[in-house]
Amino acid sequence: MDLKEETAKANAKLPTLEKISYSFTDMAGNLLYVSMSSYILYFYTDVFDIPVSAAGMIILIACIVDAVSAIFWGSIVDHTHTKWGQSRPYFLWLAIPFALSTFLAFTAPNIHGVAKLLYAGITYVLAAGVIYTGIQTTISAILPNLTLNPSERIGANSYRMVGSLIGSFVTSTFTLPLVAFFGRGNDKHGFMITIALFGVAAVFLLITAFKNMRERVPVSQKSLPFKQSLKATVGNVPWYLLVISFATFWIAQADRNSFSTYYAKYNLGNAELAAVFNGLQVLGIISSISIPFIVKVTNKTATMLIGLGIGAVGQAMMAMVGGNFVLVIISWSIGVLGSALAMSMPFAMLADTVDFGEWKSGVRASGFLTAVGSAFCIQLGSGFGSFIPSKILDMAGFVANQNQTAHASSAISFCFIWLPVIIYAIVAGIMVFYFKYEKMEPKIKDDLLKRAEQRNK
Repeated sequence: MDLKEETAKANAKLPTLEKISYSFTDMAGNLLYVSMSSYILYFYTDVFDIPVSAAGMIILIACIVDAVSAIFWGSIVDHTHTKWGQSRPYFLWLAIPFALSTFLAFTAPNIHGVAKLLYAGITYVLAAGVIYTGIQTTISAILPNLTLNPSERIGANSYRMVGSLIGSFVTSTFTLPLVAFFGRGNDKHGFMITIALFGVAAVFLLITAFKNMRERVPVSQKSLPFKQSLKATVGNVPWYLLVISFATFWIAQADRNSFSTYYAKYNLGNAELAAVFNGLQVLGIISSISIPFIVKVTNKTATMLIGLGIGAVGQAMMAMVGGNFVLVIISWSIGVLGSALAMSMPFAMLADTVDFGEWKSGVRASGFLTAVGSAFCIQLGSGFGSFIPSKILDMAGFVANQNQTAHASSAISFCFIWLPVIIYAIVAGIMVFYFKYEKMEPKIKDDLLKRAEQRNK
């Protein structure tokens, strides 16, 4: 293949089937991961009978371990060279282990004391950690290798986020009703059967994605040593900004997901209303579909800031409407639209930081940069997003399956409503510095193509 053909292939317009298949990756991931991020804390405290402080600590420790594993996953991807590409084969290889480990995390064997805590910690590390981190790393790492075309990257990422939200919707809306249906009063059995069904669906989606996707952007055929991967971070300021802001954002996201059940059960008096809160996450599809149009009118950084602003307004409105459930739902829906918009952008922007790293250092470390920028941030943020609120609840005197004191109820409201607002403001303050680097992207892509031409002369 000559340079002209190679360049055309690297800048290819992606087939619709491939974009849909890309959406299946995050759809599968969220069928299982959102089950954990939304319900594992509740499962530990109200089903597996683990104290809230211990449950929060388990999740924090596990997520820190998993965040560190993301760094190694990035290096593993950069070392991978198969006839299927760098990232794509992992959709096949990790599908069944992902489903099985998540099933074990939601299994509550009849054990006690330290053994129970060890079982919870080990299974959580495997499911939400090591294996999901591998899935999440490759979902993000494959995007810069599908095409160099920035519009196609934004489009593919929008499909991905729609799939992500559909997976979240199914999990969030139907988990508790299915647990009740299959368990018939025994939530332990109900969770096992429900997660098993989600696992089968996730395996099918990941294998379908593996079958239909292709990696087109040329990468070095030599394994990229870890030290070389690190070189891609030197001076990569836009990557630093995304990593810090995205990890911080996921504290709010994990907090919102996990505390909807507590807010519904203890403050609104009906735990199954959590399915309404979480099910409304599907409205984020509207935000995902609108991203290419908003980016055209503004840019990627402004789109993320708009999302953070809308999300903060929706959260704050919930505090102002009192116990009126209809108004609470309207406010929550506005918050969902904003958070979905803000959450989508870093995934697309990470592909640009891979280009920046290659432009700055000469090293294209797709696996490492996207692993830290996505899986590492999600795991670290999710860990603190469960740990911080759990400590607030513990200090407020929360006791599972009991009527809560006014102090504990206020703590639940603060964690569910105001903590995300505070975090959104912090993230927005970080992201305003990204404008400068987004303006450089056209020059960076031109320079990279010129370098490719010189290498091939």
